[in-house]
Amino acid sequence: MTTPTEFAPGLVLQGFTPPLNLSDFKLIAFDMDSTLINIECVDEIADAAGRKPEVAAITEAAMRGEITDYKDSLRQRVALLRGVTVADMEQVLTQRLQLNPGAEALVKACKAAGLKVLLVSGGFTYFTDRVRDRLGIDYTRSNVLEIESGPNCGQLTGRMVDQPWGDICDGEEKRKMLLETCARLGISPQQTIAMGDGANDLPMMGEAGLSVAYHAKPAVRAQAMVAINDGGLDRLLEVLR
Repeated sequence: MTTPTEFAPGLVLQGFTPPLNLSDFKLIAFDMDSTLINIECVDEIADAAGRKPEVAAITEAAMRGEITDYKDSLRQRVALLRGVTVADMEQVLTQRLQLNPGAEALVKACKAAGLKVLLVSGGFTYFTDRVRDRLGIDYTRSNVLEIESGPNCGQLTGRMVDQPWGDICDGEEKRKMLLETCARLGISPQQTIAMGDGANDLPMMGEAGLSVAYHAKPAVRAQAMVAINDGGLDRLLEVLR
């Protein structure tokens, strides 16, 4: 990598000379929690169980890359959600979850330039499905929380449900989904943009033609071609014409 340079206040670039043509790209892939949206959903669900500090500490360590087994860290956190209700999750959705600044503008600009949009998240379908529908996202991959049937109907079991593609969407699964989507679209990974904030986003960011860190952890900022350290997601459009 070349030496990072501040292109504009709060916008650091390395490894390319701007501007790039947005229409040269065919796919943009987003992480969800703390990238497209303002919260870490698992932490906010844990708040309903009175376990937010414990869960948030694991999340923070995982995002910094200090926990190498992301799947295990997620299983630990989800186990602490047992007994949380679907109504609690709905409250997180309606009262706490917001799109980050510039999310709608960036997605709109990408779609107008002909890009497809992918959302890959270590979070949960309960939230990714809503964000997908709100933004008109084309493809998603995330985790399914298991919900009790019977007497405890509507409560989380503390486990996740295996899906046809595998068990948990971690960093490797994000990378795999990016490449699978490229194959589906008949494009090269070099024609993709990948945006994230945590260590589990680095595998997909490493495959993309343009990697973007959004208000990210230091290790992620250091490896990204674009680091948005101030302002909204749409600041990416300052280097894409």
